[in-house]
Amino acid sequence: MDQVVYLIGGGPGDPELATLKAVRCLERADLVLYDALVHADLLKHARPEAERVFVGKRAGRTYERQADINRRLIEAARAGKVVVRLKGGDPYLFGRGSEEAEALAAAGIRFEVVPGVASPSAAAAYAGMSLTHRELSSSVAYLTATESPDKDSSSHDWSKLATATQTLVIFMGVRKLAGLMQLLIDNGRAPDCPAAVIQSASTPAQRTIVGTVADIADKATAAGIGMPALTIVGEVVRLRETLRWFDTKPLFGKRVLVTRAVEQSESLAQALREHGAATLELPMIRIEPALDPAPLTAAVAALRSYQWLVFTSQNGVRAFFTELARQGFDSRHLFGLRIAAIGPSTAQALEPYGVRCDVMPDSFRGEALAAIMLREQAGPMQGVRVLLPRAAVARDVLPETLREAGATVDVVEAYRTYGASPETAQQLRTLLDEGALDVITFTASSTVEHTLAAIGPDAAQRLRGLTLASIGPITTETAASRGLVVSLTAEEYTIPGLVTALERHFSTTS
Repeated sequence: MDQVVYLIGGGPGDPELATLKAVRCLERADLVLYDALVHADLLKHARPEAERVFVGKRAGRTYERQADINRRLIEAARAGKVVVRLKGGDPYLFGRGSEEAEALAAAGIRFEVVPGVASPSAAAAYAGMSLTHRELSSSVAYLTATESPDKDSSSHDWSKLATATQTLVIFMGVRKLAGLMQLLIDNGRAPDCPAAVIQSASTPAQRTIVGTVADIADKATAAGIGMPALTIVGEVVRLRETLRWFDTKPLFGKRVLVTRAVEQSESLAQALREHGAATLELPMIRIEPALDPAPLTAAVAALRSYQWLVFTSQNGVRAFFTELARQGFDSRHLFGLRIAAIGPSTAQALEPYGVRCDVMPDSFRGEALAAIMLREQAGPMQGVRVLLPRAAVARDVLPETLREAGATVDVVEAYRTYGASPETAQQLRTLLDEGALDVITFTASSTVEHTLAAIGPDAAQRLRGLTLASIGPITTETAASRGLVVSLTAEEYTIPGLVTALERHFSTTS
């Protein structure tokens, strides 16, 4: 049986800094042993059936804990499993990866090391610094403030280390920062030398405190800086004044709740993260198949009898094409049909099936879609058959307008929406109780209604003070009718439009 252990560096925090090879190894894994500083999104790359085991360690734990990890790696590999040991940063940079590799080698287990983006490089870059600089620093030293408990004394020679390099990076030193800085001063480092402490580097929770060797400890304490954090000492810290880019984004650090269904949440969450936000994905709606699939089955079977096929949501697109495939057809079966989509997101959902819509309104509402269909229809609507696969409950303005013009409109239930699960609803209430949210996004009227239902009868009161962001006027009207004060409404009723509106809002209010 294949015996292999991959010792993988997951990077400093931002899950997108993981390497392609790290992702490929995770996709193969039967067992993933991961540390405390590994971003949860990295675990999503493992197969659903893969076992995920947390083996995180903190300062002060004994070596036997590491011995247990070594034993698990060896036993799992000998059982024929593909094992990933997933560590934050780089496995060989104060990550004890070399100790694990030594144990595997001694046991005759094949292993591979997948380097990760090292935390000093990422922390410096994301905080607006450069560890080296042609004019400021041509040498760097890394050191850890937490050495092995088995050592009788520190191996650091501060008389040499304090001034040996122009840039000094200290790992895990925030708890001992005052003493460490005094050691540097006592051994020749200038008290006014710039210094910075960077907490939670490369994540939306990143915090950067800048000072000097003499006062950085007091500043970090006053700011409540905690672990994980790195300390950078050297003239390169001055670069932050001009090289900041990450923590200047308009949405940086904003805690944004994404209420979309789990099937749709990632596109919005990803766009928000790219603009600096910290996202929390709690689906306030669940998408389930229609209670009775027979009407959609019959409509797809009779597809050639229709002249128009109309989609008003991405979920409707997915449900329709799932049924089309189940009956043994593909997009060729749509030949001769005119395709209408209510907006760009719905139109984009058609593209993977090789379909482009014929009409889409400039204003992404049922009224506008009906109007453009009537304009584009060659001749009267009498005798024209329209198929509209959609949610069980939706606005009726589109089908009613087409019927008034003479069309026969078959509204077919393609899926149903349900509210948040009890567990998800409780998570939301807890977040509100803890004051852990800044923004709540509403991407449809259903997200408004189900969010309020999840919170309870005092929802409007509990949401006061939060930034409520709506994707469009229909959603805003629904929110207002429920007593909510919407902070902003996207001018373009799309996910990019919503993100742009949030950026503009915080750019003007900050």
